[in-house]
Amino acid sequence: MRTRHWTVATAATFATLIGCMASVPPEVPASGTQTNGPVGSPFSDRRMRLGLAGTPLIIDRTDLRIGTTVQFNRFPTASELNDLRQMLGLAHVVLALSAWPDDYAPLQVLDQMPDEADLIVVLPGFPPSRAAAEAWNLVRARLRLVVVVDSPPPSSGVVADLNTLRGLERVIVQMDQPSRSGFERLQRPLSFWKVVP
Repeated sequence: MRTRHWTVATAATFATLIGCMASVPPEVPASGTQTNGPVGSPFSDRRMRLGLAGTPLIIDRTDLRIGTTVQFNRFPTASELNDLRQMLGLAHVVLALSAWPDDYAPLQVLDQMPDEADLIVVLPGFPPSRAAAEAWNLVRARLRLVVVVDSPPPSSGVVADLNTLRGLERVIVQMDQPSRSGFERLQRPLSFWKVVP
């Protein structure tokens, strides 16, 4: 009987959290630039005002297990990915990158992801080239891509590049007046995000 009450209470708690986003104010160095490595967080881009979002909290409404999410603001090393295999209840590995890699070379390490976890990658802006987009299709990990942009695509070719991404789950557009203009041919879910100062 207690187990049933615990299950109902747990489900109610998760239902309350679904769709929410928690944020912690980001630490900004005195110079106003990120210094934590060559690949930082897309949420620190002041041009896009994404620094207001803080660190992303991934909440999967279909996942009711108790699991651990590990986040990197850069590409992890092979050693770090190997260490994740020892982590209790590993469910998700999140990469919040500040730029699209130009080719597959920096992505190769992701093929060593632990099998039990999925890989959620948050990428800022549109892919700089078709090659940069297609490189993600070579990653063998269970990949979920989220692309965060602040404007409509510059051309229909860019939308075609996004459509080639097998792991693309969603495109999120930060704009004051949500509009699907330019995204009509996008074959993935589209969300809008408005930041109110």
